[in-house]
Amino acid sequence: MPRFLIVLSIIYIVAAIYGFQGFKTLFKNVWLHWAYGLLFLGALVNLIVRVLNYTPGDGIRGQIANAGGIFVSFLLLGLVLGVVLLLEDIIRLFVYGYNKMTVLSDNQTDFFPARRKFVSIIGLGIAALPFGALLYGMYKGKYNYQVLKYALEFEDLPDAFDGYQITQISDVHSGSFDDREKVAYGIDLINKQQSDVILFTGDMVNDKAKEMEPWAELFGTLKAKDGKFSILGNHDYGDYTGWPSAEAKAQNLEDLKNLQKKMGFDLLLNENRYLEKDGSKIALVGVENWGAGGFKKAGDLHKAAEGIQEKDFKILMSHDPSHWEQQVIQDKYHYHLTLSGHTHGMQFGIEIPGWVKWSPVKWRYKYWAGIYEEMGQFINVNRGFGFIGYPGRFGIWPEISVITLKKKSLT
Repeated sequence: MPRFLIVLSIIYIVAAIYGFQGFKTLFKNVWLHWAYGLLFLGALVNLIVRVLNYTPGDGIRGQIANAGGIFVSFLLLGLVLGVVLLLEDIIRLFVYGYNKMTVLSDNQTDFFPARRKFVSIIGLGIAALPFGALLYGMYKGKYNYQVLKYALEFEDLPDAFDGYQITQISDVHSGSFDDREKVAYGIDLINKQQSDVILFTGDMVNDKAKEMEPWAELFGTLKAKDGKFSILGNHDYGDYTGWPSAEAKAQNLEDLKNLQKKMGFDLLLNENRYLEKDGSKIALVGVENWGAGGFKKAGDLHKAAEGIQEKDFKILMSHDPSHWEQQVIQDKYHYHLTLSGHTHGMQFGIEIPGWVKWSPVKWRYKYWAGIYEEMGQFINVNRGFGFIGYPGRFGIWPEISVITLKKKSLT
């Protein structure tokens, strides 16, 4: 058994046993005690079996993601409950020591305070929140598609493009999908927006082109009057799985490029196109992945912009928002709108429009979800259409962005 799994199992078992102390304080029925133990044990055994049966190269995310998600849900339940009980035990120990030193009666000095039921209730209630959220995210949230609409105003937008509508999708991660009917619903929802153009901002797969093959027909039905364009994300290069040779890895990338073409996407590899309407045009620029913090830097902004003019209205497709922060907004070419993805909003957080917008990913990315403006330039960070790692979403739902370009009045 892998060493990491042994360590993880020990932590899990300790958390489960310690958390059980609070559970049995609340529930005296022995059958409930057995149910607690069997559920925790089942989650652990399921993960171990999946990991031990994993064949390298088969796509670990698709094979063990659900088992891992269930395991983490139970682990958090045990850990959170255990932390609450540990704090209570520290207080109980302090009270016992205080009594030992100050109370003279022999029968009182040997008294150790019992667990208090209300503390176990509080602990179980707190622990149930992440536990329930993670399970809900796995079985409902991951396909809870949301259409988020934005209207952005620009003074120098060509008049012909006033009201021009863009649908952006990102981070499909097709290797994680497990429900064709729900994915088809998402595709239909994209088409119902009837946008002028569809732009996909990277991560079509988790690792391998073959992950997209079962879904290619569905995504091939996406339609927009002015076409659909795409770029590559960090996962599309196959950097996160093993390959028998460099040639096999390179062939996988070529297979993915050809598959995107077959689905009707115009893949922009550090290059650009013009979108034309009524004699006017706007530049669409697409870079390969450029990411900070160890991510692939294949993107070349200057190469991608070759042939366009500085005065052109420009839309940039760049998978990782750190590119916008570190290069794009300082570039001499004014990129009016950048479309990114990558962060997924960490697939977990809290969003209440006009009140709160939070996810742990904010500690890693300054621009992590939605619209931001800096130096007169906008970026939309799409929360992603799919999911990876944790096989679900809670609070940060899968997103279809619909952006309407508006001519800003100068009066």
